[in-house]
Amino acid sequence: MSLWPGLLGFAAVLALIGLRVPVAVAMGITGAVGLWILNGFDTAWFLLGNQPFESVFPYGLSVVPLFIAMGIFAARAGLSRTLYEGVYAFIGHWRGGLAMATIGACAAFGAICGSSLATAATMSKVAMPEMRRRGYDDRLASASVAAGGTLGILIPPSLIMIIYALLTEQSIGALFAAALLPGILGTALYMAAIAVQVARRPELGPAGDRLSWGQRLRAVMRVWDVTLLFVTVIGGIYAGVFSPTEAAAVGAFGALLFAALRRQLDRAALSQALTETATTSGMIFLIMIGATLFNSFIEATALPQTLVGHLNSLALPPLGVMLMLLVFYFILGCFMDSLSMVLLTVPVVVPIILAQGYDPVWFGIVLVTVVEVGLITPPIGMNLFVIQGTTPGLALSTVARGILPFVAADAVRIAVLLAFPALCLWLPKALGF
Repeated sequence: MSLWPGLLGFAAVLALIGLRVPVAVAMGITGAVGLWILNGFDTAWFLLGNQPFESVFPYGLSVVPLFIAMGIFAARAGLSRTLYEGVYAFIGHWRGGLAMATIGACAAFGAICGSSLATAATMSKVAMPEMRRRGYDDRLASASVAAGGTLGILIPPSLIMIIYALLTEQSIGALFAAALLPGILGTALYMAAIAVQVARRPELGPAGDRLSWGQRLRAVMRVWDVTLLFVTVIGGIYAGVFSPTEAAAVGAFGALLFAALRRQLDRAALSQALTETATTSGMIFLIMIGATLFNSFIEATALPQTLVGHLNSLALPPLGVMLMLLVFYFILGCFMDSLSMVLLTVPVVVPIILAQGYDPVWFGIVLVTVVEVGLITPPIGMNLFVIQGTTPGLALSTVARGILPFVAADAVRIAVLLAFPALCLWLPKALGF
């Protein structure tokens, strides 16, 4: 079968997005019209009546609003500031220490949030005023928050990884385990990117005050609730005590409890948090409905099987195919948000990956890492807009100029993951996934 029907469908989706049509609507319209053209009105009408329900009905999707609620309640409880102060207590006296503390706090907050945009927005409100007060250059400060925020979708729990697991029928626990070491590597490389910048230009990130060991101990003791929440949720999944859905429910209740204990959750705040949870969940489910309709059209065109056949006829080595896909995702990430990218492309790309002999769990981590790059890549890197929108007087061009060293750090991380797949696969195997 020809590649053209499927490729024209992708072009139509991108054109509609370029015309500012919402992503969910663009994919849904293209899928419905494409099915009508290929299989007739009756088939398209039947799928329009059936697929929206089927796409959001699976029990496994109940984990999505629960992890969203967990992150929102954690932010309400002020856990982000506690984490920031805890990391700063140990490295704030280094050059660039505040920016490094921001990266560390973003990684830790991502472990109880699961959303890059939420991590970036929350940490921006905490870290940007402090770094400005200490004389940090806006480029380094804002880029540190934007890059650190991307760790929210890699360090488990991660909503993107949950969606990927459901789309590819992989274990959520295995993906969470596979992401842990790459997440730590990403955090270390971002800190290294800051260290290199301040070594060349010390004025970008002046050193802060050195705290005593007593002050450091008190700062560590204040993060007990965050540590308990992370160990309970992720440790429970790894140990087989909870299913991912049960762990998400426990995490959401724990974050709610901590917010209440800290007196940060009155009736108005609770109502606002629940409304935000419902709004965000509804947005994700609507995109999934649109993606399901579009993917039904793609399956009808046999595009995945045709692409696999074409790539096999080119006799490219598996690494060559992988590099082609990485370039494709890098370009796509300049124009689309991460969730839309995953939902739009995974049904087509995963059969290609499997045909090349790659492990789907390993590829899931590589995919999420590449998607992270899209979140901080101009012109539509979502995290850049979040930081600019939450920081008074900050120009988008300032954040964009400061982000380049962090994109370079991501390139190093991707190269390491390609060279050493065991970095992702060792822990899931050790835990029996």
